[in-house]
Amino acid sequence: MSLQSMLGIAVEGATMHWWAQRVSAIALIPLTLWFALSLLGLESFAHEVVVAWTAETFNGVMLILLLIATLYHSLLGVQVILEDYVQDIRIRAASMTFSKLVHVALGLAGIAAIISISSGAS
Repeated sequence: MSLQSMLGIAVEGATMHWWAQRVSAIALIPLTLWFALSLLGLESFAHEVVVAWTAETFNGVMLILLLIATLYHSLLGVQVILEDYVQDIRIRAASMTFSKLVHVALGLAGIAAIISISSGAS
């Protein structure tokens, strides 16, 4: 593989990463507004009220979408920081792998919690 083709792949990957960050940021705008306005509409923040709100199907689905978009956007941002500031390639690779594992674990835990609440198993 030539240097030019490798650079082309790198530029294409960087462009996709840039677009993914922008799309996830745009997705977060309506999701965050929905979340904030929904919480403001609650009669109180008592545990029972919030659990009942979360258990509603629409709210559960929207919370999962908000969680996924937030974690994906965060993962992309952390990746850029690691690429820019961690010089040692081995430490960078290990840090990026760890970051991905943490983001996936948080996502799975959050989705499991939302499903648990929605199914009444809380």
